[in-house]
Amino acid sequence: MLRLGVTKLLSLAVLQRSSGLLLSSMPLRHTALQRAAAIRVRSIMSTPIPGFGTTFTILKPGDGAAVVKGATVTVHATGVVQETGKKFWSTKDPDQQPFTYTAGVGSVITGWDQGLLGMKLREERKLVIPADEGYGKQGFPAWGIPAGGTLEFTLEVLSIE
Repeated sequence: MLRLGVTKLLSLAVLQRSSGLLLSSMPLRHTALQRAAAIRVRSIMSTPIPGFGTTFTILKPGDGAAVVKGATVTVHATGVVQETGKKFWSTKDPDQQPFTYTAGVGSVITGWDQGLLGMKLREERKLVIPADEGYGKQGFPAWGIPAGGTLEFTLEVLSIE
């Protein structure tokens, strides 16, 4: 029988689960490590926001209160144009500071507004925002966002009031 390390077995388990392939010749026992890997795989899967094209991935779970419409929220944010990989803004850059706004009332682009709702304190999420929920057909040339550009924002909730 072919011997594989734990990493290879976990990779095969992930491949089997995600692709629907049946690897019956290589049975896998459910160890604590495999269960932990399965949880990690689920946590990095993208989740659609109902009624919107924006999706999110939880990078680091948070705790405590969740962001609700009307809450004053302070976040760290980094924005990247998906098509080019170019960062156009980050609150972590020199001379920048965390961003504070009122959630769910349209004071930021739709994808961000909807993607932040439900986040918990200290949670980090990656949002993928289609153009029609970002800067649209016109883009935002001053920031290097092309017309029809898809945006990726990494957000971290620092405070919720």
